[in-house]
Amino acid sequence: MALIEALRGIFQKPTNGEVCLEILEFLGPVYFAFLVGLIIGWVWKPKWAILGRHESRCEVSKSFDLSSSSSSPSPLGFSPLKAFGSAPCLRSHNIWVINNGVHKKPVSAVPIEHDDFSTSQPHEGHPSVITEEDLHNLRRLVEMKDGGPSWIHLMDRSTPRVNYQAWQRDPKTGPPQYRTRTVFEDATPELVRDFYWDDEFRLKWDDMLAHSATMDVCPITGTMIVHWIRKFPLFFGDREYIIGRRMWEFEGSYYCVTKGIPWPSIPRHEKPRRVDLYYSSWYIRAVESRRGNGQLTACEVLLFHHEDMGIPREIAKLGLRQGMWGFVKQMEPGLHAYQKERASGSPLSKSAFMAQINTKIFPEYLRTLESNSDPSKTKEDVPMISENPLAKNIAKILILGGAIVLAFGLDRGLLCNAFMFRLGRRLGNREKKL
Repeated sequence: MALIEALRGIFQKPTNGEVCLEILEFLGPVYFAFLVGLIIGWVWKPKWAILGRHESRCEVSKSFDLSSSSSSPSPLGFSPLKAFGSAPCLRSHNIWVINNGVHKKPVSAVPIEHDDFSTSQPHEGHPSVITEEDLHNLRRLVEMKDGGPSWIHLMDRSTPRVNYQAWQRDPKTGPPQYRTRTVFEDATPELVRDFYWDDEFRLKWDDMLAHSATMDVCPITGTMIVHWIRKFPLFFGDREYIIGRRMWEFEGSYYCVTKGIPWPSIPRHEKPRRVDLYYSSWYIRAVESRRGNGQLTACEVLLFHHEDMGIPREIAKLGLRQGMWGFVKQMEPGLHAYQKERASGSPLSKSAFMAQINTKIFPEYLRTLESNSDPSKTKEDVPMISENPLAKNIAKILILGGAIVLAFGLDRGLLCNAFMFRLGRRLGNREKKL
């Protein structure tokens, strides 16, 4: 009744000007309370509230001005990776995964000049080519918690610089799957990471790789789209791959996901035959040397691989089994040569430069992945990251602050009490939910 009488008194003013002034006076404290709440919410906004925002920004715009940051001429008139390295999104970008509510800044990569590098027009689905779900799947494979069949041991091989183990399993559907463990002596995870990513150098040691081209890159997450053509025996024919790949870094170890993706801008041809089902991902970390000196001077690579090459299943299994160790023996001198080249101060290649851009993750996020894999817990039960303790109180603080402002700003007696009653009841309901 008090509210109705107050409104009636306002509209009974003799002039429209007085009515407007009275309405402004009546609603002024409400607007003021809203403004105060907005400011408080902005200042105290928990950093997890911007979770995933960078993910949606990783599409490389065609209108991105690459030439503006190039200070020296090149055959194409610009140096894209130089532009990426000097762009504000690389200089000041903080990865969205946080630790205890505080952003951790990765070590920024030094901008490297590269010429003759071009990208196709970005695909609209580019940002979601490799997602956190792919990281989740790889971690479950690494932790042996993916729920698949047991692994069958295939071989143990070694040289003075490399130790190699391989396993294989046959899922109910799809091609055979392989798991390998390779330990390189006297190598760091960062060196092996760049070596695996470096397509330009791969052409020097991998005689199966006939062609490699980078189709698109994301300068925020380091996601790459690459086009490969691999050589197979004459009676099988070459195979074509469109591969999306992305990397996550966790306390000096690396989760590297590569898989086949659709890419309409490259039309299919009868030859080479395109391989659509392709998955080859690694987990790279430092381990103790087999010399037994207690030093983490060796690097372990866990590889998980499967693909459908369009070859009869048993023939494909036999070929892979026979060629696996030979490929690793070919890789080892390649890594040694790469190590020497990097030690000599040679500049990073374009693809190795992109390996420097990865998403940092922290223990809270990995614990979330493990919790989400528990079927007894729903997605809503477990937050994406560890919540800031202050976050739960923000809603209550905003409501209480608005109530206090209204109490001091409205000189309406019963109206003030009505507002306080409704806000108090809403606060009680919110406390129950939280």
